[in-house]
Amino acid sequence: MEWRDQGILLSARRHGETSAILEMFTASQGRHLGILRGGTSRKIAPILQPGAQLDVAWRARLADHIGSFTVEPLRSRAAVAMGDRLALAGLNAVTALLSFCLPEREPHARLYRRSEALLDLLGQGELWPLAYLQWELALLEEMGYGLDLSRCAVTGGHEDLVYVSPKTGRAVSRRGAGEWAERLLPLPAVLRRTGEAPDAEIAEGFVTTGYFLSAHLAQDLGARPLPEARARFVEAFRRSL
Repeated sequence: MEWRDQGILLSARRHGETSAILEMFTASQGRHLGILRGGTSRKIAPILQPGAQLDVAWRARLADHIGSFTVEPLRSRAAVAMGDRLALAGLNAVTALLSFCLPEREPHARLYRRSEALLDLLGQGELWPLAYLQWELALLEEMGYGLDLSRCAVTGGHEDLVYVSPKTGRAVSRRGAGEWAERLLPLPAVLRRTGEAPDAEIAEGFVTTGYFLSAHLAQDLGARPLPEARARFVEAFRRSL
């Protein structure tokens, strides 16, 4: 069994004295693990940073074996992130969430393309927070937890949509919320891809996407806590406001 593809390195951990176990995300193979012989060498180890774009070939005797990788570096994103605290936090959040959410060996080509495009924006501080928020919405949708923000769940109307139901993920208008408003999540215009997307709205958007990542997606994955990298990125963004 073998395949070859390009992908994003999600993590690398030492295996034995000289090898490493790589966790890759590719368009055709999804999240896939394999052993890289010599992965701890001085030549290879520096390129095995989360977010690196690699050309990888995987081979195993049987399909259910962990198998082994050979890799060729295409581009590193760590150098860009290391010079920007917010970019580094964002890079770590993306790779940690993908590792956390994705089932092993299940293709998610659309999410892969979104993730690659997002990581290619690293270092562009004016674009990154909004792009990351939109990526979290795409991640929720890909995992089956997409938000329906097109009309009010109570009145059916399209106007004055300012809340999201924490239970259903549907939009709620100010009039439809009534006395339940304090129990609902914020729906800033940026989540509906309207308006000028000021940073304060993006921060509000993180409250809502974070709730669904934690209270819905993570709970259905065995009630595990979200990776701390996501909270560190959101906090770094808030401090930058």
